[in-house]
Amino acid sequence: GGHGQGANRYGRTGRDEVVRVPVGTVVKDPESGEVLADLIEPGQRYLAAKGGRGGRGNLSYVSSVNRAPRQSTPGKAGEERELTLELKLLADVGLIGRPNAGKSTLISRISAAKPKIADYPFTTLTPQLGVVKAGLKSFTVADIPGLIEGAHEGAGMGVKFLRHIERTRVFLHLIDLSDPEYPDPWKSYQMIDKELLAYSPEFKKRLRWVVFTKIDLLSDPKVLQKAEKAFAAKKLKTFALSAVTGKGVDKLLRALEKEIL
Repeated sequence: GGHGQGANRYGRTGRDEVVRVPVGTVVKDPESGEVLADLIEPGQRYLAAKGGRGGRGNLSYVSSVNRAPRQSTPGKAGEERELTLELKLLADVGLIGRPNAGKSTLISRISAAKPKIADYPFTTLTPQLGVVKAGLKSFTVADIPGLIEGAHEGAGMGVKFLRHIERTRVFLHLIDLSDPEYPDPWKSYQMIDKELLAYSPEFKKRLRWVVFTKIDLLSDPKVLQKAEKAFAAKKLKTFALSAVTGKGVDKLLRALEKEIL
């Protein structure tokens, strides 16, 4: 703002300071962690700090008995606050699983997202967001770095990005049946499940489908049959696909469209 001037002129009004943030930004108090605002709509606003109040010049003290007052009241400074801004992606579907489970290959197959893909763990270092077209409609898919045992205690890097799938409606839990570290897919599922719930018990309520990946690499079809039977006994919905060849991908997409759109 500006000071008042002669000839009974008021001071200039201060300019609003606007900080533009991506949709999905959460505003928190850095000390208490309290969520002050969840900006999930385009154009949504949050007043973080009020500006100062203008003072009163001598003109405001003019009266019938005091025609030329020499009195004024200074203005008050505006508020100052420290805030934490945390971005959570807005996605309909979240891809979860161990490193190198085929998440990046799948999202690049079904959307225009182009994540780095390589045949080694932790290729994905940052969250990826892809838009899947379904006729005139679409839905979004988020891919986060793979989770390993002990992730909720800081192991690996995937747990740092779990906030990006907190808003998703469906989890696709990808399991590589050729994973040498977890030849038993059920143990692989349980490990990821443990890490998810350690991060947020709310994840227990989320719809989760299991997707067996890289089936083009299986030399014995009985491996897939055994896995499907084991997970069916647990009443878990499963899909099997190869994101490289495209086999089984359309079936998964049709199920997602029916569930989401």
